[in-house]
Amino acid sequence: MFGAVIHAPGDVRYEQRPDPEIIEPTDAVVRTVAACVCGSDLWRYRGLAPVPQPVPIGHEFCGVVEAVGDAVTTVKAGDFVVGGFNPSDNICPVCRKGATANCINGDHYAGCQAEKIRVPLAEGTLVATPGMPEADLIPSLLALSDVMCTGWHAAVSAGVGPDTTVAVVGDGAVGLCAVLAAVQLGAPTVIAMSRHAARQQVAREFGATDIVAERDEAGMAAVRELTNGIGADCVLECVGTEQARLQAIGCVRDGGNIGLVGVPHGDLPVNDLFWRNVGIKGGPAHCRTYLPELMEKVLARTINPGLVFDLELPLAQIGEAYAAMDERRAIKSLVRP
Repeated sequence: MFGAVIHAPGDVRYEQRPDPEIIEPTDAVVRTVAACVCGSDLWRYRGLAPVPQPVPIGHEFCGVVEAVGDAVTTVKAGDFVVGGFNPSDNICPVCRKGATANCINGDHYAGCQAEKIRVPLAEGTLVATPGMPEADLIPSLLALSDVMCTGWHAAVSAGVGPDTTVAVVGDGAVGLCAVLAAVQLGAPTVIAMSRHAARQQVAREFGATDIVAERDEAGMAAVRELTNGIGADCVLECVGTEQARLQAIGCVRDGGNIGLVGVPHGDLPVNDLFWRNVGIKGGPAHCRTYLPELMEKVLARTINPGLVFDLELPLAQIGEAYAAMDERRAIKSLVRP
């Protein structure tokens, strides 16, 4: 089979790789219907995370089960499935508390930007649709493998609800899905912070009530102006850079909460957070916990997170899929084998 391999910053290649096989009885092999490039993949592509040797890349997918190990009973060959980006058994003591991203027995994928994928812990990781989904739902189902669940996690972590004001820092796919999550959770005021017209449009379609294009102190002041001068009750930080984290801290009100889901790069000013009674919660999304509810919403066409995919390419053009996101010519690139 063929798949993506990152060799060095700026160098992702479409190469022949070994066909995945059932190794453990808890494994499944999935034929990829769609995969995509994640903003976190760009850390290595941009040289901000190490690439010590060529390695398969990617962690988001949906597809059709081709084979399962003897211990897998919840999915079978022929099922259309979505798998969260963090495989989990869904039965360990931590998973039973809903924290599936921190599964005691958690595993990882060997690159999902590929024609086929070996899925470890398939029993607890994969969620099947009831029959084959309609073709136009594929992008939104793919979004459930990471960005929609991650945006949802940001909103849940920050305590978003019907009586909260929300500001979202970051206008990538995760930030836009966080806007959608906040709207779905009933927030009456959802402020999207974005300087880019195409991303602002998606935020509006997802239900953002306000757009703030300014950054730094001007952006913080604009958020305060929209929230009775005090800042947002809940701020969803969906980037991970030090600048974005400081932006989030500057936008949250005293006593408010920040949902932190951007992969962290930089420290937090803990003393400031302490004296302001600002709560911080977040981390990798508990995809397996959120998947059933969010899949129901997609299949019912209540939400359409697939709008974040504004570029679709053949898997063979994976290098361009990365370049387009790196150069901000695309919000999120979808690839099909």
